[in-house]
Amino acid sequence: MDLEVSEPINFSSGDQLHLVRKASDNEDGQPKSGQHYTSSPSAGQKQTPGNPKSKADQRAGVYVVQISDENSPDDSNANADNPFSDSSVRRAFIRKVFLLLTMQLVVTGAVVSVFLFWRNLKVWILLNPWFTYALLAAFFVVLFVLACCGDLRRQVPANYILLGLFTVLQGLLLGTVSVFYNAEEVLWAIGATALVTLSLTFFALQTKWDFTLLSGVLFVSLLILLIYGILIIFIRSYWLHLVYAGLGTVIFSLYLVMDVQLMVGGRHYHSNLDPEEYVFAALNIYLDITNIFLFILQLIGLAR
Repeated sequence: MDLEVSEPINFSSGDQLHLVRKASDNEDGQPKSGQHYTSSPSAGQKQTPGNPKSKADQRAGVYVVQISDENSPDDSNANADNPFSDSSVRRAFIRKVFLLLTMQLVVTGAVVSVFLFWRNLKVWILLNPWFTYALLAAFFVVLFVLACCGDLRRQVPANYILLGLFTVLQGLLLGTVSVFYNAEEVLWAIGATALVTLSLTFFALQTKWDFTLLSGVLFVSLLILLIYGILIIFIRSYWLHLVYAGLGTVIFSLYLVMDVQLMVGGRHYHSNLDPEEYVFAALNIYLDITNIFLFILQLIGLAR
């Protein structure tokens, strides 16, 4: 049986049934009814008697198939349901996320600098540990609201206010951590974090590897890292702390690549962020960067 591409067959209207009937009637290349069919896009075309020496007989068993590039109704509905199918929407989303992320990093850097170079503030933080615990409580409350209240983080200006408050709290927490290190160590950690962040961002944008498939593996790794961190509070070991800092750097580096690919979307397996989730996307990448900074700072402090 030969197939010839000629006139279109509309598969959505049932023309394929006509093609299947003709194929079943021509098993082994001969029609069972002794009649031949002529190629036609219509399912209702009448049969004509065969002539062994006619041209129609030479085309027996030759059927017409055309593959159409038109989208099926399901594909059209899927594209309509996905706002990111419009490239302009996706570009506007990415610009907004990077703008928010840049402002967060600038504010965080300014707050950390105050703790780093104001000696009296350093002494006050060391003498009043309650301040750090109060910051931790407020930090987790705001993080919980941003992570769990989807309607609130999409509502302007509440989402900007919460994100700004969260950024200030994170900057204060990083500042309280930096007082336990020398200024030189903190600056080295900032430089290393900037280099790692830029490198991994460009890698995430250019690579063909889909890191969004690792979301489950990374979540389990994060839980293991959390349990490991609780254990080393009670086990004082230089090597255990070094391994902990190294694992944390690797895990959050992978998280950074995954979150950048989630933001960019496109060909990746998981890319279902809503265009109104720019605050959530910026929050994820910001947390990845700050955690990379903390673990690199630990590595530098242990190395010295």
